[in-house]
Amino acid sequence: MFNFEKTVSRCAVVGHPIGHSQSPRIHDAFARQFGITLDYEAIDLDPIAFEQGVHHLQAGGLLGLNVTIPFKEAARRLSDEVSERAALAGAVNTLSFSQHGQILGDNTDGIGFMKDLERNLDSSIAGAEILLIGAGGAARGILHPILSRNIGRLVLTNRTLSRAEDLAILAKGAKVQTCAFEDISGSFDLVINATATSLTGGLPDISNQVFHPRSIAYDLAYSDQPTAFMRWAMSAGAASAVDGLGMLVEQAAESFWIWHQKRPDTGVVIDELRSGVR
Repeated sequence: MFNFEKTVSRCAVVGHPIGHSQSPRIHDAFARQFGITLDYEAIDLDPIAFEQGVHHLQAGGLLGLNVTIPFKEAARRLSDEVSERAALAGAVNTLSFSQHGQILGDNTDGIGFMKDLERNLDSSIAGAEILLIGAGGAARGILHPILSRNIGRLVLTNRTLSRAEDLAILAKGAKVQTCAFEDISGSFDLVINATATSLTGGLPDISNQVFHPRSIAYDLAYSDQPTAFMRWAMSAGAASAVDGLGMLVEQAAESFWIWHQKRPDTGVVIDELRSGVR
């Protein structure tokens, strides 16, 4: 007898913590656009057992994984092969499992960030003075796409300065500066928070003077309310402050393409999430 049941595609997002993740809703919405039957879960992995957890999920027949804080650099090390953009970033946020048992790593953060900034927010960073706070996997993912836009200046800062200096090495000769929090001078057209502080309500110990009346503050984190970083930026005089929900949807769309070879309509999904998130 024939089995007419639809084949179920299985994917997941892994992180720690992961309870706040909107990725299951996003990928479910994408799947509905194409009539794909998708089983997509959010899985909290123990940081000391990341590799073991990924191999367990791979053995369970998943197509792939989205990878979030704090595992993006570990995912790069775990990958058997990586894309050019993941190699440049030194971080992976999308894993695919091949039929031959290989783990393939990619990074869709950069394209997600730029699509949200340029297409959804209609903002150009050509000639812009930019401050990037943080030096982990999220910052690594957006570094090269930012540098590809003929910006005016990029300053990298981090609570541990040596981490920002390590990130600057990835710029491969591009004109970037590194600076400790207390030594930042001047104001910036775009201030990006690539740290996890907003997830716990914290703020980087940085002067309000980094903002001017035309500044855009962009928090790569997202929440059902304006994040602490967004509230700080607006109180300090920034023109606008946005969270990373649009970036999340755009990078997810790129992951969806990698796994399913289909490009979803991101605009309707962003609107749907905004109506429920805020």
